[in-house]
Amino acid sequence: MSLNFIGLGLGNEKDITLNGLEAIKKCDSVYLENYTSILQCKKEELEKLYGKKITPADRKMTENDDNEIIRNSRTKNVAFLVIGDPLVATTHIDLMMRAKKEGIKCRIFHNSSIISAVGVTGLQVYKFGKTTSIPMDNENVEAPYNALKDNLSLGMHTLFLLDLNPEEEKFMSVNDTIRYLLKVEIKKNEKIFSEKTLSIGCARIGSETQMIKAGTAKDLLKQDFGKPVHCLVVPGKLHFMEEEFLKSYFV
Repeated sequence: MSLNFIGLGLGNEKDITLNGLEAIKKCDSVYLENYTSILQCKKEELEKLYGKKITPADRKMTENDDNEIIRNSRTKNVAFLVIGDPLVATTHIDLMMRAKKEGIKCRIFHNSSIISAVGVTGLQVYKFGKTTSIPMDNENVEAPYNALKDNLSLGMHTLFLLDLNPEEEKFMSVNDTIRYLLKVEIKKNEKIFSEKTLSIGCARIGSETQMIKAGTAKDLLKQDFGKPVHCLVVPGKLHFMEEEFLKSYFV
């Protein structure tokens, strides 16, 4: 039968595309990937609008070789819902490849993702360099700092995606990220990030409660960005229009 990868966008249950909604209504089983991001609405609100019971899919269910999602897709039409876009930021290529190896038809329904929505900061999206993720357990992790260094050397912006654990209600905040970068800077002393570095803290982008604050890293450490999901942007070389737009976000 089929496995349908359907992006939900970044806001609430109404952000789904019409094509995505029509696909869900034709499916026999609906799963919601719930371990890489957090809904800005209740699962019950999705079920009410979509007219389907939705089963949460954790990492184990999704990534096991012989999992429930694949098994059901052999004989049914299955929807796999992903917050944002199913193939951007959080990719599910592995699940798709396993389904295709079994001859299961896969369809993709794209939606907005943090990679495109970060343009709300006023920074030009095509001027972003490598996007990097910061894990919660980052004591000996330097890759995000190194990515920032490489991007800045090219004058490009850096988007930091932050780790979270919905099951334990734990998530990294903008403040955690700044402290992490300052800690690595002390260790490496390469003059890449300091309390004076211009930074943009973002929370819940795409939702009705989105929050965007710009200022020095020290300024942002004083801000409370509230509920997840958060991300941090460190700009590279700014165009004058980017500079002008950012003024509206300064703390």
